[in-house]
Amino acid sequence: MRSKLGGRVAQAAEIALATRKYVTPIDVLTGLRWLHDRHVETWRQGRADSLERLAAVDAARMAEALSHLRAWAVSRDLVESEAAYTAGTRDRRPLRFTAAGDEDLERAFRVHWLSPDLSEARRRQIAERQSKAPDLVAVAPLDAWTCAGCGDTGPYLIMEGDRPHCLTCADMDHLCFLPAGNAALSRRAKKESGLSAVVVRFNRRRKRYERLGVLVEEEALTRAEEQCLADEEARLRRRERDRERRAGEDAEFQARMAAEIRRLFPRCPAERAEAIAAHAAVRGSGRVGRTAAARVLDENAITLAVIASVRHLDTDYDELLMAGTPRMTARERIRPRVEEVLTAWRG
Repeated sequence: MRSKLGGRVAQAAEIALATRKYVTPIDVLTGLRWLHDRHVETWRQGRADSLERLAAVDAARMAEALSHLRAWAVSRDLVESEAAYTAGTRDRRPLRFTAAGDEDLERAFRVHWLSPDLSEARRRQIAERQSKAPDLVAVAPLDAWTCAGCGDTGPYLIMEGDRPHCLTCADMDHLCFLPAGNAALSRRAKKESGLSAVVVRFNRRRKRYERLGVLVEEEALTRAEEQCLADEEARLRRRERDRERRAGEDAEFQARMAAEIRRLFPRCPAERAEAIAAHAAVRGSGRVGRTAAARVLDENAITLAVIASVRHLDTDYDELLMAGTPRMTARERIRPRVEEVLTAWRG
Protein backbone atom coordinates (compact mmCIF):
# COMPACT_ATOMS: atom_id res chain seq x y z
CA MET A 1 0.00 0.00 0.00
CA ARG A 2 1.40 3.40 -0.99
CA SER A 3 2.20 5.79 1.88
CA LYS A 4 0.78 9.29 2.07
CA LEU A 5 4.12 10.77 1.01
CA GLY A 6 4.40 8.23 -1.79
CA GLY A 7 1.02 9.32 -3.10
CA ARG A 8 2.00 12.98 -3.03
CA VAL A 9 5.28 12.23 -4.79
CA ALA A 10 3.48 10.23 -7.47
CA GLN A 11 0.98 13.05 -8.03
CA ALA A 12 3.73 15.67 -8.43
CA ALA A 13 5.69 13.36 -10.73
CA GLU A 14 2.65 12.55 -12.88
CA ILE A 15 2.03 16.26 -13.45
CA ALA A 16 5.65 16.89 -14.47
CA LEU A 17 5.70 13.85 -16.77
CA ALA A 18 2.45 14.84 -18.48
CA THR A 19 3.69 18.39 -18.96
CA ARG A 20 7.26 17.82 -20.14
CA LYS A 21 7.74 14.06 -20.72
CA TYR A 22 10.39 13.87 -17.99
CA VAL A 23 10.62 14.26 -14.22
CA THR A 24 13.40 15.63 -12.00
CA PRO A 25 13.76 15.46 -8.22
CA ILE A 26 13.41 19.25 -8.14
CA ASP A 27 10.04 18.93 -9.92
CA VAL A 28 8.88 16.69 -7.09
CA LEU A 29 10.27 18.86 -4.28
CA THR A 30 8.59 21.97 -5.69
CA GLY A 31 5.41 19.97 -6.29
CA LEU A 32 5.45 18.97 -2.63
CA ARG A 33 5.88 22.66 -1.70
CA TRP A 34 9.09 21.86 0.13
CA LEU A 35 10.83 24.26 -2.21
CA HIS A 36 9.67 27.31 -4.15
CA ASP A 37 10.90 28.30 -7.59
CA ARG A 38 12.65 31.31 -6.09
CA HIS A 39 14.66 29.00 -3.83
CA VAL A 40 15.76 26.92 -6.80
CA GLU A 41 16.70 30.08 -8.70
CA THR A 42 18.78 31.36 -5.77
CA TRP A 43 20.56 28.01 -5.54
CA ARG A 44 21.19 27.78 -9.30
CA GLN A 45 22.74 31.25 -9.15
CA GLY A 46 25.24 29.91 -6.62
CA ARG A 47 23.93 32.06 -3.77
CA ALA A 48 23.35 29.14 -1.38
CA ASP A 49 25.86 26.45 -0.44
CA SER A 50 23.25 23.71 -0.80
CA LEU A 51 19.63 23.27 -1.82
CA GLU A 52 18.90 21.73 1.58
CA ARG A 53 19.59 25.09 3.25
CA LEU A 54 16.59 26.57 1.41
CA ALA A 55 14.19 23.65 1.74
CA ALA A 56 11.42 23.28 4.30
CA VAL A 57 12.65 19.78 5.23
CA ASP A 58 16.01 18.16 5.90
CA ALA A 59 18.07 15.82 3.71
CA ALA A 60 16.62 12.68 5.31
CA ARG A 61 13.07 13.69 4.41
CA MET A 62 14.11 14.63 0.87
CA ALA A 63 15.89 11.27 0.53
CA GLU A 64 12.63 9.54 1.50
CA ALA A 65 10.81 11.43 -1.25
CA LEU A 66 13.49 10.50 -3.81
CA SER A 67 13.10 6.84 -2.82
CA HIS A 68 9.39 7.06 -3.59
CA LEU A 69 10.20 8.83 -6.86
CA ARG A 70 12.52 6.02 -7.94
CA ALA A 71 9.93 3.36 -7.11
CA TRP A 72 7.27 5.25 -9.07
CA ALA A 73 9.59 5.81 -12.05
CA VAL A 74 10.63 2.14 -12.19
CA SER A 75 6.98 1.07 -12.10
CA ARG A 76 6.35 3.33 -15.10
CA ASP A 77 9.38 1.99 -17.02
CA LEU A 78 10.91 5.47 -17.25
CA VAL A 79 14.45 5.87 -18.54
CA GLU A 80 17.12 6.93 -16.04
CA SER A 81 19.46 9.74 -17.04
CA GLU A 82 21.99 11.67 -14.96
CA ALA A 83 22.50 15.42 -15.40
CA ALA A 84 25.19 17.78 -14.14
CA TYR A 85 24.25 20.85 -12.12
CA THR A 86 26.63 23.82 -12.20
CA ALA A 87 26.29 27.23 -10.59
CA GLY A 88 25.60 30.43 -12.49
CA THR A 89 28.88 31.89 -11.24
CA ARG A 90 32.16 32.73 -12.96
CA ASP A 91 33.83 29.56 -11.66
CA ARG A 92 30.90 27.34 -12.81
CA ARG A 93 31.38 25.20 -9.71
CA PRO A 94 29.29 22.04 -9.22
CA LEU A 95 26.15 22.66 -7.21
CA ARG A 96 25.51 20.71 -4.04
CA PHE A 97 22.06 19.49 -3.03
CA THR A 98 22.67 18.56 0.61
CA ALA A 99 24.67 20.19 3.35
CA ALA A 100 26.64 17.02 4.10
CA GLY A 101 27.27 16.25 0.43
CA ASP A 102 26.76 12.47 0.67
CA GLU A 103 27.69 11.21 -2.81
CA ASP A 104 24.94 8.56 -3.09
CA LEU A 105 22.25 11.09 -2.21
CA GLU A 106 23.84 13.74 -4.43
CA ARG A 107 23.67 11.34 -7.37
CA ALA A 108 20.02 10.53 -6.58
CA PHE A 109 19.28 14.24 -6.95
CA ARG A 110 21.03 14.34 -10.33
CA VAL A 111 18.96 11.48 -11.78
CA HIS A 112 16.19 12.48 -14.18
CA TRP A 113 13.45 10.13 -15.36
CA LEU A 114 12.47 10.33 -19.04
CA SER A 115 9.45 8.96 -20.86
CA PRO A 116 10.32 5.82 -22.87
CA ASP A 117 8.31 7.34 -25.73
CA LEU A 118 11.01 9.97 -26.33
CA SER A 119 13.41 9.43 -29.19
CA GLU A 120 17.13 9.03 -28.47
CA ALA A 121 17.81 12.42 -30.04
CA ARG A 122 15.19 14.06 -27.82
CA ARG A 123 16.66 12.39 -24.74
CA ARG A 124 20.11 13.76 -25.57
CA GLN A 125 18.62 17.21 -26.12
CA ILE A 126 16.93 17.16 -22.72
CA ALA A 127 20.11 15.92 -21.01
CA GLU A 128 22.20 18.66 -22.63
CA ARG A 129 19.71 21.36 -21.68
CA GLN A 130 19.46 20.15 -18.09
CA SER A 131 23.26 19.99 -17.75
CA LYS A 132 23.83 23.43 -19.22
CA ALA A 133 25.07 25.96 -16.68
CA PRO A 134 22.61 28.80 -15.99
CA ASP A 135 23.38 32.32 -17.16
CA LEU A 136 25.71 34.50 -15.16
CA VAL A 137 23.60 36.85 -13.07
CA ALA A 138 24.23 40.51 -12.26
CA VAL A 139 22.02 42.00 -9.57
CA ALA A 140 20.69 45.55 -9.62
CA PRO A 141 20.61 46.03 -5.82
CA LEU A 142 17.81 47.81 -4.02
CA ASP A 143 20.00 48.95 -1.13
CA ALA A 144 23.44 50.52 -0.79
CA TRP A 145 26.27 48.02 -1.10
CA THR A 146 30.07 47.88 -1.14
CA CYS A 147 32.32 45.83 -3.42
CA ALA A 148 34.34 43.21 -1.53
CA GLY A 149 37.25 43.78 -3.90
CA CYS A 150 37.77 47.53 -4.16
CA GLY A 151 35.41 48.96 -1.56
CA ASP A 152 33.58 50.97 -4.23
CA THR A 153 30.01 50.48 -5.47
CA GLY A 154 28.10 50.54 -8.76
CA PRO A 155 24.75 49.88 -10.48
CA TYR A 156 25.24 46.09 -10.60
CA LEU A 157 26.95 43.49 -8.48
CA ILE A 158 28.22 40.00 -9.25
CA MET A 159 28.30 37.43 -6.45
CA GLU A 160 31.53 35.45 -6.17
CA GLY A 161 31.10 32.97 -3.36
CA ASP A 162 29.09 34.84 -0.77
CA ARG A 163 30.63 38.26 -1.46
CA PRO A 164 29.48 40.97 -3.91
CA HIS A 165 31.85 42.39 -6.52
CA CYS A 166 31.46 45.33 -8.87
CA LEU A 167 31.66 44.84 -12.62
CA THR A 168 35.21 46.21 -12.70
CA CYS A 169 36.52 43.72 -10.15
CA ALA A 170 34.60 40.95 -11.93
CA ASP A 171 36.24 41.96 -15.25
CA MET A 172 32.85 42.69 -16.79
CA ASP A 173 32.85 46.48 -16.92
CA HIS A 174 33.31 46.43 -20.72
CA LEU A 175 29.78 45.05 -21.18
CA CYS A 176 26.84 47.27 -22.10
CA PHE A 177 23.27 46.96 -20.82
CA LEU A 178 20.47 45.84 -23.18
CA PRO A 179 17.02 46.34 -21.58
CA ALA A 180 14.48 43.53 -21.76
CA GLY A 181 11.63 43.86 -24.24
CA ASN A 182 13.00 42.56 -27.54
CA ALA A 183 13.39 38.80 -27.15
CA ALA A 184 15.01 38.24 -30.56
CA LEU A 185 17.58 40.99 -30.05
CA SER A 186 18.42 39.78 -26.52
CA ARG A 187 18.76 36.17 -27.64
CA ARG A 188 21.01 37.04 -30.58
CA ALA A 189 23.14 39.47 -28.58
CA LYS A 190 23.78 36.82 -25.93
CA LYS A 191 24.67 34.27 -28.61
CA GLU A 192 27.11 36.66 -30.29
CA SER A 193 28.69 37.78 -27.01
CA GLY A 194 31.60 35.80 -25.63
CA LEU A 195 30.68 37.00 -22.13
CA SER A 196 27.23 38.00 -20.94
CA ALA A 197 25.11 38.21 -17.80
CA VAL A 198 21.40 38.46 -17.09
CA VAL A 199 20.50 41.52 -14.99
CA VAL A 200 17.86 41.00 -12.30
CA ARG A 201 16.31 43.00 -9.48
CA PHE A 202 14.47 41.65 -6.45
CA ASN A 203 10.76 42.47 -6.30
CA ARG A 204 9.90 42.71 -2.61
CA ARG A 205 6.16 42.54 -3.21
CA ARG A 206 6.33 39.37 -5.31
CA LYS A 207 9.33 38.02 -3.36
CA ARG A 208 11.26 37.03 -6.47
CA TYR A 209 13.98 38.26 -8.80
CA GLU A 210 12.73 39.78 -12.06
CA ARG A 211 14.70 40.16 -15.25
CA LEU A 212 15.65 43.69 -16.32
CA GLY A 213 17.83 42.89 -19.34
CA VAL A 214 21.27 41.55 -20.24
CA LEU A 215 24.86 42.74 -20.20
CA VAL A 216 26.58 41.97 -23.51
CA GLU A 217 29.63 43.02 -25.50
CA GLU A 218 28.99 46.15 -27.57
CA GLU A 219 30.19 44.53 -30.81
CA ALA A 220 27.85 41.59 -30.20
CA LEU A 221 24.91 43.97 -29.77
CA THR A 222 25.76 45.69 -33.05
CA ARG A 223 25.82 42.36 -34.91
CA ALA A 224 22.55 41.30 -33.29
CA GLU A 225 20.86 44.55 -34.32
CA GLU A 226 21.98 44.01 -37.93
CA GLN A 227 20.60 40.46 -37.89
CA CYS A 228 17.25 41.63 -36.52
CA LEU A 229 16.92 44.33 -39.18
CA ALA A 230 17.69 41.80 -41.92
CA ASP A 231 14.82 39.42 -41.07
CA GLU A 232 12.34 41.71 -39.33
CA GLU A 233 9.52 41.02 -41.82
CA ALA A 234 9.91 37.24 -41.54
CA ARG A 235 9.85 37.44 -37.73
CA LEU A 236 6.68 39.54 -37.84
CA ARG A 237 4.96 36.89 -39.95
CA ARG A 238 6.17 34.13 -37.61
CA ARG A 239 4.89 36.02 -34.56
CA GLU A 240 1.46 36.34 -36.18
CA ARG A 241 1.39 32.59 -36.90
CA ASP A 242 2.46 31.87 -33.34
CA ARG A 243 -0.25 34.20 -32.00
CA GLU A 244 -2.92 32.36 -33.99
CA ARG A 245 -1.59 28.98 -32.88
CA ARG A 246 -1.59 30.00 -29.22
CA ALA A 247 -5.12 31.37 -29.51
CA GLY A 248 -6.27 28.01 -30.87
CA GLU A 249 -4.45 26.11 -28.13
CA ASP A 250 -5.96 28.35 -25.46
CA ALA A 251 -9.49 27.90 -26.80
CA GLU A 252 -9.07 24.12 -26.87
CA PHE A 253 -7.62 24.08 -23.34
CA GLN A 254 -10.42 26.26 -21.96
CA ALA A 255 -13.02 23.95 -23.53
CA ARG A 256 -11.39 20.92 -21.88
CA MET A 257 -11.23 22.74 -18.55
CA ALA A 258 -14.90 23.73 -18.77
CA ALA A 259 -15.83 20.12 -19.52
CA GLU A 260 -13.81 18.93 -16.49
CA ILE A 261 -15.56 21.52 -14.29
CA ARG A 262 -18.93 20.17 -15.44
CA ARG A 263 -17.76 16.62 -14.70
CA LEU A 264 -16.69 17.50 -11.15
CA PHE A 265 -19.65 19.84 -10.58
CA PRO A 266 -22.53 18.49 -12.73
CA ARG A 267 -25.00 21.15 -11.62
CA CYS A 268 -22.70 24.09 -12.33
CA PRO A 269 -24.37 26.06 -15.17
CA ALA A 270 -22.60 25.50 -18.48
CA GLU A 271 -22.07 29.20 -19.08
CA ARG A 272 -20.56 29.58 -15.59
CA ALA A 273 -18.18 26.68 -16.18
CA GLU A 274 -17.07 28.28 -19.43
CA ALA A 275 -16.58 31.65 -17.70
CA ILE A 276 -14.50 30.06 -14.92
CA ALA A 277 -12.30 28.28 -17.45
CA ALA A 278 -11.89 31.40 -19.59
CA HIS A 279 -10.84 33.47 -16.56
CA ALA A 280 -8.59 30.91 -14.87
CA ALA A 281 -6.75 29.85 -18.03
CA VAL A 282 -5.70 33.24 -19.40
CA ARG A 283 -2.15 32.89 -20.70
CA GLY A 284 0.38 34.81 -18.62
CA SER A 285 -2.12 35.62 -15.87
CA GLY A 286 -0.42 33.53 -13.20
CA ARG A 287 -3.83 32.18 -12.15
CA VAL A 288 -4.39 28.63 -11.01
CA GLY A 289 -5.61 27.62 -14.46
CA ARG A 290 -2.12 28.19 -15.89
CA THR A 291 -0.31 25.97 -13.40
CA ALA A 292 1.22 22.69 -14.50
CA ALA A 293 -1.38 20.80 -12.45
CA ALA A 294 -4.29 22.58 -14.13
CA ARG A 295 -2.86 21.99 -17.61
CA VAL A 296 -3.20 18.25 -17.03
CA LEU A 297 -6.67 18.83 -15.51
CA ASP A 298 -5.64 17.84 -12.00
CA GLU A 299 -8.81 17.62 -9.89
CA ASN A 300 -7.44 19.70 -7.02
CA ALA A 301 -6.28 22.51 -9.34
CA ILE A 302 -9.64 22.61 -11.16
CA THR A 303 -11.47 22.70 -7.83
CA LEU A 304 -9.30 25.62 -6.67
CA ALA A 305 -10.26 27.54 -9.83
CA VAL A 306 -13.95 26.93 -9.10
CA ILE A 307 -13.54 27.98 -5.46
CA ALA A 308 -11.82 31.21 -6.53
CA SER A 309 -14.75 32.04 -8.83
CA VAL A 310 -17.34 31.31 -6.14
CA ARG A 311 -15.40 33.33 -3.60
CA HIS A 312 -15.40 36.46 -5.76
CA LEU A 313 -18.80 36.20 -7.46
CA ASP A 314 -21.09 34.45 -4.97
CA THR A 315 -19.98 35.89 -1.63
CA ASP A 316 -19.20 39.28 -0.11
CA TYR A 317 -15.48 38.44 -0.04
CA ASP A 318 -14.40 41.45 -2.12
CA GLU A 319 -16.47 43.81 0.02
CA LEU A 320 -14.82 42.42 3.16
CA LEU A 321 -11.38 43.03 1.68
CA MET A 322 -12.29 46.58 0.67
CA ALA A 323 -13.49 47.19 4.23
CA GLY A 324 -10.05 46.24 5.54
CA THR A 325 -10.78 42.71 6.74
CA PRO A 326 -7.60 40.58 6.74
CA ARG A 327 -7.60 38.15 3.83
CA MET A 328 -7.57 34.93 5.85
CA THR A 329 -10.26 36.25 8.19
CA ALA A 330 -12.43 37.15 5.20
CA ARG A 331 -11.96 33.67 3.73
CA GLU A 332 -12.98 32.06 7.00
CA ARG A 333 -16.16 34.16 7.16
CA ILE A 334 -17.28 33.22 3.67
CA ARG A 335 -16.31 29.54 3.92
CA PRO A 336 -19.88 28.32 4.73
CA ARG A 337 -21.28 30.11 1.67
CA VAL A 338 -18.55 28.70 -0.57
CA GLU A 339 -19.25 25.17 0.66
CA GLU A 340 -22.98 25.73 0.13
CA VAL A 341 -22.47 26.64 -3.54
CA LEU A 342 -20.00 23.80 -4.15
CA THR A 343 -22.35 21.26 -2.55
CA ALA A 344 -25.21 22.47 -4.73
CA TRP A 345 -23.08 22.26 -7.88
CA ARG A 346 -21.87 18.76 -6.98
CA GLY A 347 -25.47 17.65 -6.75
